[in-house]
Amino acid sequence: MTTSDDARRRADELIAALSPQDQQAMVEALRAGSARDWLDELLRTPEPVLGQVPDRVRGVRVRVDLLGAKPPVWRRLELPGDLTLDRLHTVLQAAMGWLDCHLHRFRTGNDPRAPYFVTAFDVEEGDDGMLEGTVRLDQLLTEPGDRLWYDYDFGDGWAHVVQVEAVLDEPPTAVRCITGRNACPPEDCGGIWGYADLAAWVRGGCDPAAVPAPFDTAAEAHDWLPLHWHPDRFDPAEATAAIAAAMTPPVAVPAELAALRTRLELHGDPALTHLLEQASTHPVVEVGESAAARLLEPYLLLLAAIGDGVALTAAGYLPPALVEHLADRTGVTEWWIGAANREDLTVPVARLRASARTLGLISVRKGHLTPTAVARRYRDRPLALWRHLISRLPVGRTDFDRQAGWITAAVIAGGTPAERWSTEIAALLQALGWRSQGRSSLAPAAVGNPTLEVFDILAGSTRGGRPTGRHPAVAATARAVLTP
Repeated sequence: MTTSDDARRRADELIAALSPQDQQAMVEALRAGSARDWLDELLRTPEPVLGQVPDRVRGVRVRVDLLGAKPPVWRRLELPGDLTLDRLHTVLQAAMGWLDCHLHRFRTGNDPRAPYFVTAFDVEEGDDGMLEGTVRLDQLLTEPGDRLWYDYDFGDGWAHVVQVEAVLDEPPTAVRCITGRNACPPEDCGGIWGYADLAAWVRGGCDPAAVPAPFDTAAEAHDWLPLHWHPDRFDPAEATAAIAAAMTPPVAVPAELAALRTRLELHGDPALTHLLEQASTHPVVEVGESAAARLLEPYLLLLAAIGDGVALTAAGYLPPALVEHLADRTGVTEWWIGAANREDLTVPVARLRASARTLGLISVRKGHLTPTAVARRYRDRPLALWRHLISRLPVGRTDFDRQAGWITAAVIAGGTPAERWSTEIAALLQALGWRSQGRSSLAPAAVGNPTLEVFDILAGSTRGGRPTGRHPAVAATARAVLTP
């Protein structure tokens, strides 16, 4: 929901809740032609009132209720008082079971006109207000009975209330969930009414004859629901583990990639964050001289074939005999349709040459293709050449190639099978705002970029076209690229 949509929603709620006196004031403002001033005043939200930061940090035990859920969905948590609201948001997402895919807001009252705190996304959109990351919990909740409201997903409209049950003399060393009841509704299920229908259907045994809207079949509903989801299931130990994982500092990555991660998180999309976390947990795969030689085989064969340099044809292509030699040695001949002796008609060889040039391994001068100083230095030392390749990735100068390059490295580092690389890359680039020309989405076929070309070659594209399956050494290369 956009800021303007939110304002309209608030205006509708406020007008519906007007007292008779306020309704009369509105009519008079309309007659006087000052309706906009009156509405602006009505919509103006006062700043939240904060208490002083206490001299000593205490803790609070709170109960978090999802409003409107029957039977109740709630969690009991122990929190340190110095927890800022942006971190409380992270805790509530994990404790309840949400996926942090939508916008959120903290309010100090249940009334639509209650003061609220702005998020980093609100600031990016140009809103003013008190930033949630600057406010501590113990500036708002200090006594039993104190409450704070938390809204999540303005479309489905999930409203929560956080109420203090007890003040703890000592803050907990870690946030934990003591107990609770019932599972979190599935994301995007249509709000409290859609959740109620789904919960009733699952509790009733998932009758195929009574599948809730908008599903057509029981199989479709099961595929959409979270795995093993049941509305009555909740485990506080699992919630505590989820909170601990969510509170862990983000995986350290290069600044350019970190900026993309932050950009997506501000728009409620944690996909890249989760992918980077997944990549960081993969077993370490050591790449030695022999593994590096296997990975870089096509590049090494190209460097061996050109030696100290080779004259290009008048049209600027590799000589036919050299193309045929490379196609044979790299495996292209085994699957490529055609004679494989002309560079302009043998795409895998042309791509290999272009990729090597992008990586700074070869250069063209006065009609000659020659190895660069780096290539001369490392062509007999595969591991050193592999490290050079890592230092060059991602490659590309345009905004698209740079962003696509980082996303490509992240997708591959996460262990995604090669046949799904383009699909996963397209989804993340689309979330960053990229689209195919004339379309509202980004097709997987449109994600080609110089970095993906390098990884395709490392995964064996010269020996069979598009690679498939998992490639541990290639994923290890991608993870090395992501190491700051």
